[in-house]
Amino acid sequence: MTEVDVVVVGAGIVGAACAEALSASGVRVLVLDRGAPAGGTTASGEGNILVSDKEPGPELDLAIASRAEWLAILDRLPERVADVEWEPKGGLVVATGEPALLEDFAAAQRAAGVDARVIKPADAFELEPLLTPAVTVAVHYPEDAQLQPVLAATALLAAVRARGGEVRGGVTALSVRRSAGGRVTGVETDSGVVACGAVVNACGPWAGAFSSLAGAPIEILPRRGMILVTAPLPECVRHKVYDADYVGAVGSGDADLQTSTVVESTRAGTVLIGSSRERIGFDDAVRVKVLRELARKAVGLFPFLGEVPVMRAYGGFRPYAPDHLPVIGADPRVEGLWHATGHEGAGIGLAASTGRLIAELFVGLAPHVDPEPFRVDRPGLLGSVS
Repeated sequence: MTEVDVVVVGAGIVGAACAEALSASGVRVLVLDRGAPAGGTTASGEGNILVSDKEPGPELDLAIASRAEWLAILDRLPERVADVEWEPKGGLVVATGEPALLEDFAAAQRAAGVDARVIKPADAFELEPLLTPAVTVAVHYPEDAQLQPVLAATALLAAVRARGGEVRGGVTALSVRRSAGGRVTGVETDSGVVACGAVVNACGPWAGAFSSLAGAPIEILPRRGMILVTAPLPECVRHKVYDADYVGAVGSGDADLQTSTVVESTRAGTVLIGSSRERIGFDDAVRVKVLRELARKAVGLFPFLGEVPVMRAYGGFRPYAPDHLPVIGADPRVEGLWHATGHEGAGIGLAASTGRLIAELFVGLAPHVDPEPFRVDRPGLLGSVS
């Protein structure tokens, strides 16, 4: 048996951020993942670091803090892994209908501390010359950014290793061992038992299943999203651009298919086109109707895309909590069990502050954001043992 302070189960961006923050605080960490590190939900993300898509409230507060925390993390990463394709490109939200709804949303965000600049259509065309002329109003968000999520998670895990921690891929966590008094003493895996003092459940869409194995179920469900990828192009989309419907889709609990237009370029020259949301369990079948709807709406926002070939499509499952808030903190039912999940499509952006918050609570530091809204035992989140 190997003894460490904390076992983080899940080597995606959130688990990696938790492990990095804990190891930076002097905690001995082991990260386990049943697959390859950063190979699950993180590999199917766009890399968004957004403040533009969240209504005022706890998640926006976490997003604002996390945007700043990402810069602090990048500063302390080893130089050899620090290039995660960080691009502070800014975001542009556009409306093609009644301007008032988007203007009111931006005003509420400004009151919450977001740099949200309402601009006229002519100014939007200066930022994005290829936009549809149907734009009636736009909001520019200079603080929106992007990074490459697999590179970012890999860099975080490299920092953990550099501090003496360990990362093991291809190891499945089967259950949590507890003492007679109920405290976590280890993790049973398909490769043996790892002795530890605490476990962080960072299993993303599979966090609900692992929480049940740990004896403290939480209600986390998968929500599938699809993304189209074009052939490489000369620079044509300068910001992350999406229509005003995106904000409503992010906050919706509707199980039916929802799509909204999100278009952005990558450093490689490809253009990413999203986004879709479906609650269909872990069904990974490709649905042509979803791809067709994404393409149709993207052409409505950027007409030139109608002549651009799509190179591929990919999708992934995002961890969805019924009240749309992440789950971050200790589980009061099992001493030594912690959760960091439920971020849905915002996990990459929120990972930095999630990791910091877990580390602060674990070592007893004052938290940099209020942890209360993200507590595990909030109404409607706790499941029942089947």
